[in-house]
Amino acid sequence: MPPPDARTDTDADTASAPEPADARGPGPGAGPRTGPDFRSDCEETLELRLPGPFMTPPGPSGPGGGLPQDDDLLDQVADWGGTSTSVGTFQLVPVDPGRDLQLIARWMNDPAVAVFWDLAGDTSVTERHLYAQLTGDGRSVPCLGVLDGTPMSYWEIYRADLDPLARHFPARPHDTGVHLLIGGVGDRGRGLGSALLRAVADLVLDRRPSCARVVAEPDLRNTPSVAAFLSAGFRFSAELDLPGKRAALMIRDRSLRALLQDRQPTTPDNGPTTPDDLPHPPSPE
Repeated sequence: MPPPDARTDTDADTASAPEPADARGPGPGAGPRTGPDFRSDCEETLELRLPGPFMTPPGPSGPGGGLPQDDDLLDQVADWGGTSTSVGTFQLVPVDPGRDLQLIARWMNDPAVAVFWDLAGDTSVTERHLYAQLTGDGRSVPCLGVLDGTPMSYWEIYRADLDPLARHFPARPHDTGVHLLIGGVGDRGRGLGSALLRAVADLVLDRRPSCARVVAEPDLRNTPSVAAFLSAGFRFSAELDLPGKRAALMIRDRSLRALLQDRQPTTPDNGPTTPDDLPHPPSPE
């Protein structure tokens, strides 16, 4: 699920959208395509079968390791709770369409967002995108990002190893992907993007002990989006030729977390920021 091109700060905040099954890649830029020639990312993702090793967390003596199998593919995102960040208290709250559809659809119709996510239109367009995830097996969870009690961003936390993206890079069991969209124009371009990407990557690694890597695939031309991921502790791993774009494979490694502890992200209060606040779309498959 991912995004496409070199832009301004606003691009980074809107650039991490999921990519359509036949043409995607996220980060803040390439959104899923919804035209007749494309099937949604979620539809194609849900057709991928779950190999046994992907379903069972690695135990002390290898895959399985005697640990009980959990049928929640993302370790209960709804229970992850809030976390303190340099910009406030942040929490991922799984989407409730009855409560959140109008807000998310409004964000998707922002031209700066639509260029990446390709979900502009009436609410039924966004609704279909959400329900494809909500009615699936749980390998992708759409969430609102709530900062200090205010919904201000849209996220998709997904199993990258079970996503069409895995056809394009050597995925490992439990690799977890992220797509991000900063909703309000006033929240873009002021350092929120990389601060929240860092916080969410830490949340994933804290709450998903079987996950060794958090991944994303922003469009290679979208330099603000790539810069945001780098600022959040991701490393550039490779260039990927995805159906809808040439993407930068960005990876945040659990094994390197200790090295990031001394790298404090800049905030509006302590210094300049990178263009990390752009919308982040899902990845292409």
